[in-house]
Amino acid sequence: MTLKLLINRKAQKVVFAEAEKPFVDFLFFLMSLPLGTVTKLVNQKSMVGSLGNLYGSIADLGETYLQPGISKDTFLNPKMSAPSSDVPLLMPAPPAGMSDSKKFYICSNYRSSNYCRGNCSNNMNIEATYVAPAKAQASSAAGEGGGFVWGVVGYMVMDDLKVMPQYTISAITAMNDSNINDFGSLEVKVVSLGQNVGLKLLKAALQTNSVLTSVFLGKSAAQF
Repeated sequence: MTLKLLINRKAQKVVFAEAEKPFVDFLFFLMSLPLGTVTKLVNQKSMVGSLGNLYGSIADLGETYLQPGISKDTFLNPKMSAPSSDVPLLMPAPPAGMSDSKKFYICSNYRSSNYCRGNCSNNMNIEATYVAPAKAQASSAAGEGGGFVWGVVGYMVMDDLKVMPQYTISAITAMNDSNINDFGSLEVKVVSLGQNVGLKLLKAALQTNSVLTSVFLGKSAAQF
């Protein structure tokens, strides 16, 4: 996956990025992450504010202080929906136990699948592979289904992660808002997005309003 950045070289700042559906889908997916998962993913020691301290204090708190039936995993490792296969996961897979994806089991003779114990009295202890029904073809020319947004248009992602459809007037407005008068100072840069860029984006989003500049023009920019 790639991202096209419009950079103000004089200010060393990303004005906006031209993005397609997969990247926007990923940004929307970040908003579905439970707060405890976010804290765990970005490392509580690097969190701005007090969330990291709260996370650590819950981890250190003795079980005797919790109500019966309450587990610390509810807060430290909250269940999260497994991302759709249509959404690119630009970060390591969620730690084991953090996904609430369902599992299906059948008995050893493959005859009964409706009860905890089949007619043959064997336990339902063989995990089965669930095959989702084929998706209907999208009616658009792009044929894009799944994910969160339509892929028939391009998108603009601002430095502060505001997302909007890509139109010429939107680009002009963005440049005016950035007080760009010298178009010779603008540079277009295409970056490839690796698996770990998602964590960098998530961490930067919790620390600054200049997310794209921080990730792609900061100290780690050489990696892109």
